[in-house]
Amino acid sequence: MTAVFVTGTDTGVGKTRVSAALLTAFRQKHAKCVGMKPVAAGCDEVDGQWLNEDVVVLRAASSLVVPLALDNPYAFPMPVSPHLAARRAGARIDLSHLEASFHALRQHADVVVVEGAGGFMVPLHDGDGEWCTSADLAMRLRIPLVLVVGVRLGCLNHALLTQEAILSRGLRLAGWVANVVDPDMQEVQANIDTLQRRLQAPMLAQFKWDPTADAAHLAQSLLPTLSYL
Repeated sequence: MTAVFVTGTDTGVGKTRVSAALLTAFRQKHAKCVGMKPVAAGCDEVDGQWLNEDVVVLRAASSLVVPLALDNPYAFPMPVSPHLAARRAGARIDLSHLEASFHALRQHADVVVVEGAGGFMVPLHDGDGEWCTSADLAMRLRIPLVLVVGVRLGCLNHALLTQEAILSRGLRLAGWVANVVDPDMQEVQANIDTLQRRLQAPMLAQFKWDPTADAAHLAQSLLPTLSYL
């Protein structure tokens, strides 16, 4: 069974885009592939349930249908940091529950692609004298990480800091994806070249600025590098 944790240098860098592309690529090699969004903040009410647009995208890219409680254990209406969204909803994000949901998915799937919320260190809980982040969830799951670098001004610093946070915890950075999010950025290729020299993992793909590119198209760039995962 293959599982990867997709994290990012920040929010809005394309984690869902990459996660859906990974699922689509994996589906060419495995029958049962499913995406998981452990925590989603920013949801609309649909048929009495909170539903996040990222979860909708992951479900569309998955080949396995599972209960919402497994592929998205926590869904909150406010589009803010998960710990604040949970607090507003009168809830507490429990890492043990997330871990159990992940392992339940593993029992049914050949591949699980876990998409984190925000950046690697985004807070999940801050209260009752306790503090935990997305990094703590990654520590619990102990699966390889894929880092999505939102290629824009500041990405070098964000990517290198995230790598340091990942490696210092003894986690495996299996690869990274360069996703151009600023169409007007200068020296795009020079920035990506710098990251290729400094990040201690292979670049799995480079996605150009193209809002119209769908998961099937992007998956073709990832197919040759799936073996790294």
